[in-house]
Amino acid sequence: MADQTELKRDLWKRMAKSPFLMIGLTEGGHSEPLTAQLDEDQVDTIWFFIGKDNRLAKGGAATAEFVSKGHDYFASLSGRVQVQNDRAMIDKLWSRPVEAWFPGGKEDPNLALLRFDIDDAELWEADMSIAGKLKMLFGGKIEPSEEGSHAKVATTAG
Repeated sequence: MADQTELKRDLWKRMAKSPFLMIGLTEGGHSEPLTAQLDEDQVDTIWFFIGKDNRLAKGGAATAEFVSKGHDYFASLSGRVQVQNDRAMIDKLWSRPVEAWFPGGKEDPNLALLRFDIDDAELWEADMSIAGKLKMLFGGKIEPSEEGSHAKVATTAG
């Protein structure tokens, strides 16, 4: 079973490999898939390039859900989003994949940089043993030692 520090470190490592999250405002409406732009210098902050007309652009309380590429790590994040069109940050996070969505480049009139500040998170790692996987496959009882790891954290900093 992993400890909290290890679970938090795994979150950032796994998001770097598969940076796709479902994110939405908590006041209602559906979440939508966005690509996270990670800045290792900023703990508990995830950035997204969005259109100014995106429903998240109005800002407010938000939640984001992450499932790792291997479907063995899960995170539920809550915090606040706001548009923060910091030119230095746009330059730092800009990439060819982002440019594909904004034909006008960094000067595209619809470009907005969304900042998601994480207030707290729940993290799960499904690190089930071989015995646990066999039990699950054939309907046996999964023991607590075979479940994996779970943590409620106030910061995602390792």
